[in-house]
Amino acid sequence: MPPRVLLIHGLLNAKSWLRPLATNLRRQGFDTELFGYSSLLDGPGRALPRLRERLSENRFGAIVGHSLGGLIALEALRHEPTSTVTRVVCIGSPLRGSLTARNIAARPWIRPLLGRSADLLQGGLEAWAGEAEVGLVAGNVARGMGRLFARFEGESDGTVGLEETRLPGLADHCIVRSSHTGLVFSREAVAQTAHFLRHGRFERTVEAPAV
Repeated sequence: MPPRVLLIHGLLNAKSWLRPLATNLRRQGFDTELFGYSSLLDGPGRALPRLRERLSENRFGAIVGHSLGGLIALEALRHEPTSTVTRVVCIGSPLRGSLTARNIAARPWIRPLLGRSADLLQGGLEAWAGEAEVGLVAGNVARGMGRLFARFEGESDGTVGLEETRLPGLADHCIVRSSHTGLVFSREAVAQTAHFLRHGRFERTVEAPAV
């Protein structure tokens, strides 16, 4: 039986942003729910206790987090050892820290866009050593506002560099033809996410057209 899946959105988004992704995962047979928080006013400091409480009260088998949502998911699981979550898919998450966020933080006039999530976005994680299997879906179409604030060495999704998504300890990592924003709507990203949630690994497929 497919696991219950909790979806977590990223910076400057609301949980409604992930409704298309939730709908597409339901079509794949998953029971999905959304977790919302304010990335500016709450940040991880306030979102994490609420998320850990949600996880302790409900038997979710998996989490899918887009961008900052992936970082928040892994941070919550690090402090919730009794969680029933066995698999996590991070979509476009800068798990090793974001150059875009660091460059924005260095500009006082725009730093407020990071809100209370600035530290986690800039620093990321050192590695993953938790119980849950973690897979990362990354995009490689450099399209989006992130290009105004960062020049990446190598490929990116326009906001997050591919190397920023490669965290030691991941169970698997895959790349799809998509921009950072497009990952939420990408059919290939949905298919890869569903495959990992079922099997703990991504399916190797021919690249789809860019989103």
